[in-house]
Amino acid sequence: MFLGACHLNECNYITHGNYHALTMVSLARKLLEHIGLNPERLKIEFMSGSEANLFVEGVNGFVKKVKEFGPIGLGEGLSQKELKFKLDAVIQLIPYIRLVERERLRLPAMPEEEYQKFFESEELKRLFKEAVADKLAITQIVSLLREGPLATAEMAKRLGLTPSEVSKHLNTSSRQGLVRYDESRKCFSLA
Repeated sequence: MFLGACHLNECNYITHGNYHALTMVSLARKLLEHIGLNPERLKIEFMSGSEANLFVEGVNGFVKKVKEFGPIGLGEGLSQKELKFKLDAVIQLIPYIRLVERERLRLPAMPEEEYQKFFESEELKRLFKEAVADKLAITQIVSLLREGPLATAEMAKRLGLTPSEVSKHLNTSSRQGLVRYDESRKCFSLA
């Protein structure tokens, strides 16, 4: 996806929508990378209405690059089923991700380089893991359990997580009343 926005600090509107777009694109790129998709499939370019040539060059370069990647998912080695599973989990989290962005990741207006520096920082990695990645893993676990009961090891294999990571998420989900352990079958199911 190619997104065109006003130059930072040059928008005609006082909403700073271009700063919000930069934050959301940076966050979405982290999310794409986390689920195994190439984050370069999402690009934001800043330009003014009088820079049509910049727009055309940006779009043409982006289209060329995306064609080199191949079809989404397939270019990253994901089956259509895996891609759908991962994207469905992300879609379920969109309202939550918007809340996280508003409450924990809203940055003041600053140069684009400062945004990039923040989105590459250890602080952002920690915030992303605790606020987004962990919630995504729980969403994926619940989705798997909708198909039927599963053992921790099977969930770990299907999600590409370690059994201890899955166990941590299952404990959290159990405390929240989302899942339960079926002692007789030695596996987890939805509560």
